[in-house]
Amino acid sequence: MAEKEGTKQEERAAEAEADEEVEVKFRLFDGSDIGPVRCNAIATTVAALKDRVVADWPKDKTVVPKTANDVKLISGGKILENDKNVAQCRAPFGDLPSTAITMHVVVQPSSAKSKPGKK
Repeated sequence: MAEKEGTKQEERAAEAEADEEVEVKFRLFDGSDIGPVRCNAIATTVAALKDRVVADWPKDKTVVPKTANDVKLISGGKILENDKNVAQCRAPFGDLPSTAITMHVVVQPSSAKSKPGKK
C-alpha cells in the first residue's frame, strides 16, 4: 500500500512539474543558441517551437530554414513530433527545474528531402 501511495505522489509531482513554465533553448548546427524562451510545457507544441525557431533565426547564418517544415528538433536523442507538447518530449528522468531544456536544431530544406537516393 505504501508503494502505491509513493507512486501516486510521484505521478502528481510529475504532472505539476509538466504544467509549469519551462525554458527551452535551441542549439544550432554551429554551436550557437537561440533563446532561452519561456513556454508552458502543456500548451506549447513542437510545431509552435519550430515556428519560433524560424521566426528567431539569426540573419547571419548561411543555412536558413524557409518554413517550420525545414526544421527538425531533437531532444534526448529523439526527433520530436509536431503534434507532441513539450511535457511529452522531456527525457524520462526530467531536466532540473532551474535549467533550460536544450533542443538541437537540424535544418533539412524541403528540396533536399525530395532528391532520389541511390538504392
